[in-house]
Amino acid sequence: MADDREPVPEADAPSRDAYPHIYVKDTDVEFPSHQTMGFGRYSDFKPMAVGGSAQLRTCRDKNLGRSVVMKTLHPHLSNDQYMQSRFLREARVTAQLQHPVTVPVYDLGRDLEDRLYFTMKKVEGDTIRSIIERQAAGDAAAIEQFDLERMLGVLVQVCSGLSYAHVHGVVHRDVKPENILVGAFGEAVLLDWGVAKVWAMDGDEERSRVMEHQVLTDVNQRPGTPLYMSPEQVRGGGADIDARTDVYSAGAVLYEILTLAEPLRGKHVQETFNMIVNEMPSPPRERAPQRHIPAELADICMRALAKNPQERFQTMQEMIEAIRDFRGRALESART
Repeated sequence: MADDREPVPEADAPSRDAYPHIYVKDTDVEFPSHQTMGFGRYSDFKPMAVGGSAQLRTCRDKNLGRSVVMKTLHPHLSNDQYMQSRFLREARVTAQLQHPVTVPVYDLGRDLEDRLYFTMKKVEGDTIRSIIERQAAGDAAAIEQFDLERMLGVLVQVCSGLSYAHVHGVVHRDVKPENILVGAFGEAVLLDWGVAKVWAMDGDEERSRVMEHQVLTDVNQRPGTPLYMSPEQVRGGGADIDARTDVYSAGAVLYEILTLAEPLRGKHVQETFNMIVNEMPSPPRERAPQRHIPAELADICMRALAKNPQERFQTMQEMIEAIRDFRGRALESART
């Protein structure tokens, strides 16, 4: 008998979706009788990016038939205990934080040259940094595609992930536009947990404080990295680092979303540090009057950027609720 049912139409995919298609040749292949584990399961390596401490490559997981990203510590850091600890912390913290904004980590080990590596999901999208730069340059597509409502939705997702991390004893400490990825299907991803603070590590605070400043002022780091640090981070951190530190950094990201400019920037790192400790940024509506920033949203931003942690939102959840209340009232106003 002929089947007269209408075929189910394929869902419209976002125009910028870069994820690979799924094929039978990858799902239905026989599993080898001699299972390959560890580094030997990966093949087809392709360079992706190189940073100051590690190399990123895409590769194929032969056991599961999928593309993954492998992050490998540089050979010259093989005897650097701090960088090894930071690398392992990033892998393990990311693996243990099971939230939609974190990148799933699949494997941790050593390669054939005894270098540390971990593999993770290959994520695609635009960073908030690239979106802001395109908008500042007048890119009409970026301005239309990533309007304020969508950017606030992304920020709320990231803040929800940070709230989850805080409840589980982790402070990210490096929230910035470069570390927030916006996917083609509306998903947000928060990257780079390598300098996260874990509550149980209080005994290592002095060592972490010294090494953190070495990393932030290293010539291989982007000069803008300190721009999103809280005053307590600039002063040295230690016991003063808590969830409100991430609130400050999220406020700095919100400021740049609203104004397309960083809250505070000096001519060099030390000047930026001095400004963060001693100066308040111009209110968003004064900094970018042409952008017609809502007053309530500007107030949320400035509260998150308060110098004194006691004057900020005391939890990330409080900041989320403030943004949600604003969005709700804005929606209700649009209906009337």
